[in-house]
Amino acid sequence: MSERWANTRCVAILCMLPAAKSFPGPAENVETVPTLPETVVTASRLARDPQSEPVALHVIDAESAVLSGGARTTADALEGLPSVMVQKTSLGQTSPFLRGFTGYRTLCLVDGVRLNHAAFRSGPNQYWNTVDPLSIARYELVMGPGSVLYGSDAIGGVLNALTPSVPDWTGEPAWERRLYYRGASAERSHIGRVDVGARRTDRFGLRGGYSRKHFGDLRGGKDVGKQSHTGYDEQAGDFKAVWQSGDRWTATLGHQSVRQDDAWRTHRTVHGIDWRGLTRGDDYVNTFDQGRDLTYARVRSDNLSGPFSAAEATISRHFHQEDNRRVKADQTIQTQGFEVESWGGNFQAISENSVGQGVVGVDGYRDGVSSYGRKYDAQGVLKQTEIQGPLADDGSYTLLALFAQGNMPFAEDRLEAQMGLRFTYAEADAGHMRDPQTGGATSLRNDWQAAVGSLKLLAALAPERRHVAYASVSQGFRAPTLHDLSSFDVARSGEIEIAAPSLDPERFVSYEVGLKQQGTRAAFQAACYYTVVENMIVPAPTGRMQDDMVEVMKRNAGEGYVQGVELSSSVRLTAQWSVRFNAAWQDGEVETYPAGSTGPKDREYVSRLMPPAARIGVRWDAPNGRYWGEALADAAARADKLSAADARDTQRIPPGGTPGYVVGTVRAGFRLTDRFETTLAVENVADKDYRVHGSGINEPGRNILLTMAANF
Repeated sequence: MSERWANTRCVAILCMLPAAKSFPGPAENVETVPTLPETVVTASRLARDPQSEPVALHVIDAESAVLSGGARTTADALEGLPSVMVQKTSLGQTSPFLRGFTGYRTLCLVDGVRLNHAAFRSGPNQYWNTVDPLSIARYELVMGPGSVLYGSDAIGGVLNALTPSVPDWTGEPAWERRLYYRGASAERSHIGRVDVGARRTDRFGLRGGYSRKHFGDLRGGKDVGKQSHTGYDEQAGDFKAVWQSGDRWTATLGHQSVRQDDAWRTHRTVHGIDWRGLTRGDDYVNTFDQGRDLTYARVRSDNLSGPFSAAEATISRHFHQEDNRRVKADQTIQTQGFEVESWGGNFQAISENSVGQGVVGVDGYRDGVSSYGRKYDAQGVLKQTEIQGPLADDGSYTLLALFAQGNMPFAEDRLEAQMGLRFTYAEADAGHMRDPQTGGATSLRNDWQAAVGSLKLLAALAPERRHVAYASVSQGFRAPTLHDLSSFDVARSGEIEIAAPSLDPERFVSYEVGLKQQGTRAAFQAACYYTVVENMIVPAPTGRMQDDMVEVMKRNAGEGYVQGVELSSSVRLTAQWSVRFNAAWQDGEVETYPAGSTGPKDREYVSRLMPPAARIGVRWDAPNGRYWGEALADAAARADKLSAADARDTQRIPPGGTPGYVVGTVRAGFRLTDRFETTLAVENVADKDYRVHGSGINEPGRNILLTMAANF
């Protein structure tokens, strides 16, 4: 279980204090708690003080997440944040739930460029695993609807993975070289990375890195033991070049590539485990390969004259490929996959004057999609070429939008109002897809328009906004994706999904109130939210079977809600001792078709509803700042609020629900020299068998984790 002090695992449910890089040593300021970075950019597309943002906002220092906490994936870096449940379909397929939503109802950005595309699925998927945490400087996570600034999909939250910049110019050329290693006993894993940064002049700098990862079969707790066919391999590389001209303009060219090989979806195979009444799948093999490439160019100009103080333009190319291979129970072989090439562009301008701050902009993305599906006999002879793969072949998906948001202070800066508006046009075109009625080839074209707004108020309760209260109303929307409209693929365990060409957009309205406090010795954050769901797209049984699987088709089921409460606190007791406590609760219902397509709609629990959870931790820092130690206890209640589909999904959810658990971790860090750091941890000290609700594998048993970093 990958954890760290500031972003701990298994707490989760509403609004936690954003984490600092680490607890400060005496040379810094031993009397203070971890502080937030001076500015964040994701919450309002402006560089602003986090205490001035009327949202639940979390900042994760990626270096601390991987070195001190041992995070192996981007999702692992989010573990422990309130209202975040990190579900693991498999070791290589991790999907965070943010305020009850996952998959294409959460939005991931890399340096502000959308990772989401037309092939994203509704449920948990593995696509966030393609963001290598070793290539990231920090994550900014904004909870709740972000559709005004970021458009479709931004319902549960928006994660922006920000890559490191080039070295600073100090008056002479500079080099930065770093080696990183992570090894874990329960994962039988080895991760290594080399990173190099160079600054040759005051105008030009470079940074690049390469990561190599090997994961063996995961060992669960004392009863489960080895979970066969759960390992995989991955490699990733990244590059960034920056040109600067004083404080007037900056040009950036960035690129990253990730390749993941043989990531098993084990619970669907005969190699699944039978823990607590789970059932195994009947596939002999079910593996995924995927690759992703992102290249973007950005130009930013500051200190402009006229109505705008700064402007920024970005163009990007994103390529994503996925290939799935199944050897079924009858020994026949099925392969399918897709390729998505997404071109994007964004322009935004920033205004700062006596009235306030604001941003206006336009953005657009166009996805080109191809897919394939093939069936072979047991001898590997091709028997059938499908009309499409998991979604339509020869398809395209377009998003175009105009947006604006402004911040207006009043009452001598004690109050601030934030107002935003966005208009979006979405278009889907499936050139070659399987007709859900006849099974023959067909095509479709559809388009939608959406206008959403937000109003947020923030009140300063103390000087310098050390104590603030906020309230907000935010609209969100999600246009049907090409996968929604044309899917022909295995969905949940025992279900196969067919195309649904007549869907409408989903709409959401979220109401939230919260408190934030950032002091010298203590920090506190709490919030509660209520999200209204309208026209939510859910699978409904058609009443037919395909290959012993239940056939389902997506429908706009109707209304529902998700609500929750989040709480976190951090206190520096003495110069060396500090404590942190987090807790969260969540509830939600939505209308579905549990009785089949001919039966009436029924209201039931939201699928994979996160159970109540909490964490308490105690940390000690040495007076010289070179050593630290911590002990953590995580607890989650039994997850027994199940939808009808959850109850049927016995390959991942035990009958009656996922058992609760209490898990302990101890960890110590050493800064042996100014250039070398290491962390040694024992996770799941009692070697307990447990899993995160909705996952397809159990979490690691007793896990000895070693991380090391050397700078030279």
